[in-house]
Amino acid sequence: MEKPEFFVTPGYGERQLNGMHYSQAVKIGNRVETSGQGGWSDDWKFPESLADEIAQAFRNVERTLATAGASWEHVVHVNSYHVGFPPVANETMVKLFRHYMPNHAPIWTELGVAALGDPTMRVEIRVIAIVP
Repeated sequence: MEKPEFFVTPGYGERQLNGMHYSQAVKIGNRVETSGQGGWSDDWKFPESLADEIAQAFRNVERTLATAGASWEHVVHVNSYHVGFPPVANETMVKLFRHYMPNHAPIWTELGVAALGDPTMRVEIRVIAIVP
């Protein structure tokens, strides 16, 4: 088995590593898995609108994948966790899937949860990518 390589997203990833002792991504061979990425900024602020929070979470996934040499084009599996399911949640997720992955449709598991790691979070996205 290949040795795991751990990656920390510059900015918020350093905050989480220091404060919560976890990495944002791991790469084993050609497989990259991310920790759940929320819609936070580097200074741990969350947008007011849910659509903006989801869009920021997608950008954070993109940043985290990049630290491990991957991108959305390599994503094969998405888990998304949602506090509540207003229609804008699915509409925004699907719109962003089409934007970030126009040439393929990953498998997706969407879960409703009572709460996430920060009480102000409403969405968290975790992905698996295979880098050829």
